[in-house]
Amino acid sequence: MKAQTVQEEIQELEKELLAKKKRLAELRKELSEDKVENYRFRTSENEEVTLLELFGDSDEIIVVHNMGKGCNYCTLWADGFNGVYRHMIERAPFVVSTPDDPDIQKTIAAERDWKFPLVSTKGTTFKEDMGFANGTSTRPGVSSFRKDENGDVYHHASAPLGPGDDFCAVWHLFDLLPNGSGDFQPK
Repeated sequence: MKAQTVQEEIQELEKELLAKKKRLAELRKELSEDKVENYRFRTSENEEVTLLELFGDSDEIIVVHNMGKGCNYCTLWADGFNGVYRHMIERAPFVVSTPDDPDIQKTIAAERDWKFPLVSTKGTTFKEDMGFANGTSTRPGVSSFRKDENGDVYHHASAPLGPGDDFCAVWHLFDLLPNGSGDFQPK
């Protein structure tokens, strides 16, 4: 293929991908919402906090289901979220949940200079109930919730996290390299 033909195909695919992403966002708005319990978590300061309290004054929230300190990929995603955290909270509260004990969360947040709040899901069914754990395995993801005027909380939408997803910029940047992401493994 000629370089111009390849570039034209790339541009067409980029337009198609953008259109599909817009359609995906529209479909997510149409999802039926499920009422969820007011889960109780521990903050990285080892204080109890409920899901409802995490909303603050907002009626929407984003919660990342991170697999914890032992997952290098989850740490990579969290590092990226740290960079956009101040922008995200202009729109909605943003919290990262992990199965780690609060003291482990506090240590890793300090080591990596994370600004966002962390909550421990240890001892809860939160990850299972949101579809990111099934007893034998867990996987990372993100969920959005809304609360109504009565303080009831509803799960709105979820998406998995993984190499190549839209939630971690490095994969898309690596795709621009001649050798792509190669055998990149986050540290």
